[in-house]
Amino acid sequence: MVRKKALAAIAATGALVLALTACAGGAGSGSESSDSGDGGGSGEAGGLITIIVNDPANPYWKTEGDVAEAAAKELGYDAVVGAHKGDTNTENTLIDTAISNNSVAIILDPANADGSIAAVKKANAANIPVFLVNAEINESGLAKAQLVSNNAQGAAIGAQEWVTQMAEAGNYIELFGAPSDNNAQTRSNGFSTVISQYPDLVEVGEEVANWDRTEGRNKTQALMQANPDIKGVISGNDEMALGAIAALKEAGKLEGVIVGGFDGNPDAVEAVTNGEMAYTVLQPVAVFSKEAVVLADEFIRTGKAPETEKQSFDCILITKENVAQMTGPFTYSG
Repeated sequence: MVRKKALAAIAATGALVLALTACAGGAGSGSESSDSGDGGGSGEAGGLITIIVNDPANPYWKTEGDVAEAAAKELGYDAVVGAHKGDTNTENTLIDTAISNNSVAIILDPANADGSIAAVKKANAANIPVFLVNAEINESGLAKAQLVSNNAQGAAIGAQEWVTQMAEAGNYIELFGAPSDNNAQTRSNGFSTVISQYPDLVEVGEEVANWDRTEGRNKTQALMQANPDIKGVISGNDEMALGAIAALKEAGKLEGVIVGGFDGNPDAVEAVTNGEMAYTVLQPVAVFSKEAVVLADEFIRTGKAPETEKQSFDCILITKENVAQMTGPFTYSG
């Protein structure tokens, strides 16, 4: 069975700052030293948790910020959300503001695997613990935790579904995410691990579309002009996939083209429901965003960091068969 064969192989500057300057930390501020040397172990909850996401215009990142903010408030903290939009300079400014506001912890979706290292070090120097969500940085031992989706596993289950719906043959294109984000390469590698086992599937083009719907549309249009006979699009996230769907619709070519996404965002779920998108891979962003705040709270109260810094959370394949079990944004009941 081809599915079993493939799965076995796989197993082997402050423009969007939202009120940051309006909030100052209360009890247990991050500027105070502790036995742990980085703001932890005060024995009680309270103070400001700063949450920094990428771009809340994308429903994935908006959910990330909303869930973390709600979790922080539920645990007795003040919370504020800012956005860097993938810009390390803006991220640096947001970290400076978090420090000046005496944050007791920072929940950060890093802007750049390498470029965000300095921002995390700056927070550490101010005795503010940092908990990373969604994306990693290329240095261990700086963040108290790095919580991400299991991107390799998600890419594998998505690619296998895509192969099945492609009937194991046809020309296709790939839309690649932001190169500064390690998730982009991890997902692309996961796709290749599966697809490379099927010689009748031929990649005729690949473009970087930076997780963006408009870029996904424009890059797909260009790729279609050079390759008018494509039968499939495999995409590193839903926004790029939705852009591809828009381009295919405009060209009158969506019917018969298999488009796969990754994230599980509401627009993608709707596209799966109506048959425009073959599937999406749901990232459990609501789960790990809340967990990051829970871990921050534990560290603030006890000084204990997670034993394992890097933690991954398995993704869920969403197809027309199980899409009805989506009960809300990025929430699955199955």
